[in-house]
Amino acid sequence: MKTRFHIPLEDEVVLLRSTTEADYEALYSAASDREIWAQHNAHDRWKPEVFRVFFEEGLKNDLGMFVIQSKMTGKILGSTRYYKYDAEGNCLRIGYTFFDRSVWGTGVNTKVKKLMLDRAFQWVDRVFFDVYEKNFRSQKALKKLGAVPGERTGDKVIFVLDRVEWEKIP
Repeated sequence: MKTRFHIPLEDEVVLLRSTTEADYEALYSAASDREIWAQHNAHDRWKPEVFRVFFEEGLKNDLGMFVIQSKMTGKILGSTRYYKYDAEGNCLRIGYTFFDRSVWGTGVNTKVKKLMLDRAFQWVDRVFFDVYEKNFRSQKALKKLGAVPGERTGDKVIFVLDRVEWEKIP
């Protein structure tokens, strides 16, 4: 099952492919902007030593870590992951997503999430997103996708989107 989520995803704008160690410099270049992390609890992830831990954990993630790449320019735009696949609950999580500020407000996040959700809903019934309560940008983006806020866990709001609701979206 887990290998189903390692397959590259793409549309006319972006390519999501498995991250390798060789992607570190380009990903860190995108992530080194302090503003990206301003609404995040890991607000110091722009620092090389903090980002390195984030990167290494992504490489070890059993569902992989995607590099988000522009198909037009080849530029690395950020990264994202599937994680915590639950066979019993028939669900998984999407997160650890960040984007270079050059693509904020351009619809790239929506395209990336659409690719990931279309793939996920081939095999699961629900997708969860853990979002820090102060991360209003991410919360707004998830609501646009049809995800709804659910329970709170510590300083996070758990958004949920189910397959039935996703299939209603044009």
